[in-house]
Amino acid sequence: MLAAGCGAKAPEPVAVVRTVADYFPIKVGDQMVRMQLAVLPQEQERGLMERRDLAPDQGMIFVYRSPQQMTFWMHNTPTALDIGYFNAAGELVEIYPMLPYDEKTIASRSRDLKFALEMNLNWYRDHGVKPGAKLDLKALAEALKQRDIDPKKLRLEE
Repeated sequence: MLAAGCGAKAPEPVAVVRTVADYFPIKVGDQMVRMQLAVLPQEQERGLMERRDLAPDQGMIFVYRSPQQMTFWMHNTPTALDIGYFNAAGELVEIYPMLPYDEKTIASRSRDLKFALEMNLNWYRDHGVKPGAKLDLKALAEALKQRDIDPKKLRLEE
């Protein structure tokens, strides 16, 4: 009578959906960055607020559905950052420094931007990442899928 387990099916593997707290390896130019993805409105609103633990090659990328002009500020953000603005083709267009707790908005000049990548202050300069550098959109699309977000719904060009 002790036949427990005989003929029983192995449980199906459960896909683990990752969140904004997870990091994904994505290249910018020839530099590998471990990025958190801020995609949902509440993730984008929170951003890196109150964070003091950003490692040297970690950052947060903000992914938008449509190209637009971008504005960011440092409300409740104690870590000095650089922000890089990218167009829909994944090309870095503009870079600006952002100082801790500065509530002055940092507006892009371009009105045709799709991604913003926040990194530690001077990261772009220190790594030789300049306007024209490309964001690895294939890796970004794969990371979005791991977050259970359809890249096509964000009009991501691969």
